[in-house]
Amino acid sequence: MSYQRDYQDRIKIGLVGVGGHAYRNILPALHFLPVRLQAVCDINLELARKTAGEYGSAKAYATTAEMYKEEQLDAVLLCVSPQMHPALACEAFAANLHVWLEKPVAMAASEVEEMIRHRNGKACVVGFKKAFMPVTQKAIQLLGKKEYQPISSIAAQYPVPFPPDGKASLKKRESTGWLGNSCHPISLLVALGGKAESVTTFRGPGEGSVSLIRFANGILANLHADIGAGSSQPSERYTIYGRKITLSIENSVRLILQRGIPFAYGKSVSYLGGDEESGAVVWEPQNTLSTLENKSLFSQGIFAELDSFCRQVRSGQREWIGSLEFSLEVMKIYEATLCSEGATISLI
Repeated sequence: MSYQRDYQDRIKIGLVGVGGHAYRNILPALHFLPVRLQAVCDINLELARKTAGEYGSAKAYATTAEMYKEEQLDAVLLCVSPQMHPALACEAFAANLHVWLEKPVAMAASEVEEMIRHRNGKACVVGFKKAFMPVTQKAIQLLGKKEYQPISSIAAQYPVPFPPDGKASLKKRESTGWLGNSCHPISLLVALGGKAESVTTFRGPGEGSVSLIRFANGILANLHADIGAGSSQPSERYTIYGRKITLSIENSVRLILQRGIPFAYGKSVSYLGGDEESGAVVWEPQNTLSTLENKSLFSQGIFAELDSFCRQVRSGQREWIGSLEFSLEVMKIYEATLCSEGATISLI
């Protein structure tokens, strides 16, 4: 692990949008990345100037056009609304810049396809933090083992209300909680399952919904979305069923590998039987020391998504998770959940 000041060769970046999320999460994460914050841009120029003042030589701009004209940048971070992402991303690609975007990537899948057409060979990563969380990456690693394959199904639970009229919401291009938050569990499911084949969504009473997602590789996933006790409760949970194992991701930071124990019905007298190759393995951060892995920038995947972007900018190599192609899969599932109304929507 290196800190920003340790790198000799740093990526010259500009940040567009210095609102609450960028200030709380994106700017602090830059301390651990090979970047130089050269400029910030916001329609609120006074806020941009105040923010730039905290970062030494960074300059403030009110428009991206002016920033691109005056600064020699390598990349830009877009931390604005999804309505603005497509136009700003395409403008940055035209300026020969690599682009990182906050989620949601856009308002519609067609806008992601437009960004792909204008990408011009540049690196582009979308900040789907759930797909980049350490527990997600560890789960992918474990599920890649031949002895745990095939994966049969995934159960996902995430507290997010479904819009009253999904089709109307999509047609009106409404920026709903479903757009802003369903992309979290959907992106994690895409990271685990890959390309989706079909989606069927059922509405429950109130704001609840259940979506059945069939992936092209045969994996089935159900996304149970409801508020229940409230989004402030530790109600986010994913359970992955593989060959002779079950993996659980709880509250974004706890990963449990269940391998079962030796068992004979009517004869076993202890649930602790067997050796170290059976039973459960649990990973979770420790909070004894003021270290990095237990901080939300790291445990929630924010550092990892930006680190992936920097790695791709520097190496020229491209990665699947967080790419525009990955984002297109997320948006196709998102749109299908809104349009399904109990019917199966094919995505192939």
